[in-house]
Amino acid sequence: MYTYSFERLEVWKDAKELTKEIYSVTAGFPSEEKFGLTSQIRRASVSIASNIAEGSSRKTSKDQSHFYTIAFSSSVEVLNQLIISHELGYLKSENYMAVRSKIEKVTNKLNALRSSISKKI
Repeated sequence: MYTYSFERLEVWKDAKELTKEIYSVTAGFPSEEKFGLTSQIRRASVSIASNIAEGSSRKTSKDQSHFYTIAFSSSVEVLNQLIISHELGYLKSENYMAVRSKIEKVTNKLNALRSSISKKI
C-alpha cells in the first residue's frame, strides 16, 4: 500500500492522536452540548490533521505554508475551546492538562515546519 507524504510527518501523527484524545474527552460532555461545544471542538481538531495533510500535497512552499498556518490556527481554536470546557466544568483538570500538552507539542512542530518551509519562499 502506498504511503502518502503526510503520513510520514510526525506532526500529522501527533495531530491525529490529538483528535482521538479530543473525541475521547468530549464523549463525557453534557448531551445539550452535542451540537454546540462538543461538535465545534471535534471539527476544529479534525481540521488540524486535515490541513497538514492538504498542505503536504501542495506544490509551492507558499501554499504549503498557508495550510500549515491554518492548522496552527485550528490548534489555537481547540485550545480556546478546551479552556472554556474546563472552566465550565466539562473537563477534569488532569484531562485538560494532558490535552493542552498535546496541543503544545503540535503547535511547536507546526511552527518548526512553517519555519523550514518559509526558508524556501
